[in-house]
Amino acid sequence: MGTYINKGNTEFRDIVTHEYVDKSSLIPLVNATLNSEHRYSCVTRCRRFGKSMAAKMLCAYYDKSCDSRELFAGLNAEKHPSFSTFLNKFYVISIDMTDFTTKYRREKDIVSRIQYDIMEEVLSFFPETTARERDDLMDILYRISESTGERFLMIIDEWDAILREMGADEYVTTSYVDLLRRLFKGSGSNTVFAGAYLTGILPIKKYNTESALNNFREYTMIRPGKMADALGFTHDEVQTLCREHGMDLGEMERWYDGYRIGKASRIFNPYSVMRAINEEEYGSFWSTTGAYDSVKTYIQMNFDGLKDDIIRMLSGEHVYVDTTEFRNDMRVVKSKNDVLTVLIHLGYLAYDGTCQECYIPNKEVADEMNNAIKATSWNALAKTIQDSQNLLAATISGNEQAVARGIDQAHDEHTSILAYNDENSMACVLSIAYIWAKNEYIIHREYATGKGYADLVMIPRRHVAKPALVIELKYCHSSDSAISQILRRNYPAKVAEYSGDILLVGINYDKATKLHTCSIVRTHVGL
Repeated sequence: MGTYINKGNTEFRDIVTHEYVDKSSLIPLVNATLNSEHRYSCVTRCRRFGKSMAAKMLCAYYDKSCDSRELFAGLNAEKHPSFSTFLNKFYVISIDMTDFTTKYRREKDIVSRIQYDIMEEVLSFFPETTARERDDLMDILYRISESTGERFLMIIDEWDAILREMGADEYVTTSYVDLLRRLFKGSGSNTVFAGAYLTGILPIKKYNTESALNNFREYTMIRPGKMADALGFTHDEVQTLCREHGMDLGEMERWYDGYRIGKASRIFNPYSVMRAINEEEYGSFWSTTGAYDSVKTYIQMNFDGLKDDIIRMLSGEHVYVDTTEFRNDMRVVKSKNDVLTVLIHLGYLAYDGTCQECYIPNKEVADEMNNAIKATSWNALAKTIQDSQNLLAATISGNEQAVARGIDQAHDEHTSILAYNDENSMACVLSIAYIWAKNEYIIHREYATGKGYADLVMIPRRHVAKPALVIELKYCHSSDSAISQILRRNYPAKVAEYSGDILLVGINYDKATKLHTCSIVRTHVGL
């Protein structure tokens, strides 16, 4: 068994003999590309999203040095017509690029070292092939393929590790991109390779408007195509795990749900889900991803509107982002859109392609985003959060004047974000004003009550002993009329399904005085 070639199926065997969520539906998708003009795939996701497990699975499936049929017994891939066609049919070269960045991090000739190490092992498996002077890896693979009639399949896990970790050295990055071009764009590449499968965090770097390897089909966090649910856990998969392990699905959703990846609207971070199950508690495991320092750097960049957008997203809002400007290079960040796009690829933001908006997906990421912000020189957010805590306390205590003053302050500080001219824009400001409440409440905008929609409804989380809040907004009317609407439409009856103790909060903005007024009524609706 080799280190890079003919690795066998041991690594995947170790995975499936423990608890394994079946993601083998990826195999038929890759099979459909083999020996075609679409044989090269690059699938990028944020860290801890199952990329390496998928690479080990593919290695076990394609590697002709072993028999992997029993490992896939009962899995989805086995049911597909192409399963037997390609099972253990190729010489597989499988490498994890982080192994090389760890071993040769400080060596300028790292790309030459990579080629030498792989060539040396390949030649040991094919002793009848001899290396000639000035041969590179592609020369060796071409001669082996020509003499044996066999094609290789190459799997590169974390393909972009060199660019992320050594990207400041132009010689290294150019040499590396040239190696990939030599392997996959040379005249003999289609003869040598039945296919290639790359994983990473970043899509392939763009030069001008084209990818450096424009013959690769790319499946990213932003444009995942047919690979949308091939990595990450779906809602159905997490629901099954929660049922089997006695975990609370609602808490699992709150902590780890929220990624919208193409057609897959509810994708969970698999690493965090399994950590929560193994440790039998929920929490943030995101700080172990290694992207924390990068996030601190990006969110401090002084691009117009960036800080306002971060505040809006922490309050639960979605913001528009143009992802087409980014060059897929973490060192070339020239605009707010670039920052938001990097954060999408790193997993700190989710992306909704239908409306080109990004947002913070769940509590785990929100907590880590808050930690990253606290570690910067940005004091504005710390003040916003403290003001929000004070506002929630004033609301629960029924202090109408303090609530009105708190919303006045939020209005003055954040109306640069949007035009403040109707109840919808008021709701946006209220979402920011109550930003801290997300720790203790599930917050709904335009909440359906059966007889209309309440502007904001805040339902306490299961572990929180506080009243629910029904907030109705009025623009140039009165706060009392807002309370009347709540009672007239019987909004509390719907909210009482979750909590019997309810605060009815009416808030009005007077355009002439530029001040808010507030009315609060405490009620209890029997369950």
